[in-house]
Amino acid sequence: KLIERNYRIRGGEIDIVAKDGEYLVFVEVKTRYSHEYGLPVEAMTPWKIKYLLKTAKFYLQKINWGDGPYRLDFISIDFANSSVHPEIELIKNITL
Repeated sequence: KLIERNYRIRGGEIDIVAKDGEYLVFVEVKTRYSHEYGLPVEAMTPWKIKYLLKTAKFYLQKINWGDGPYRLDFISIDFANSSVHPEIELIKNITL
């Protein structure tokens, strides 16, 4: 269930905040139309994950989530091989 899109704080942004069962899920989405700058998954550097987690923790505090379960997911959308049928990949629970 979608809760929020493009949640922003100073120093960070989360593309999608959703609910999956009891989990609050923070989703980063990367889309590529060519591989000139690499594959979408290559954009998920340890630095990027660190800032996503920082933003997610700020959000958790803002909504008083407490010790409820949460995770960080990644969606890769790759149009490089087909402008009509992108390759889409979901990676659940990414960590440093």
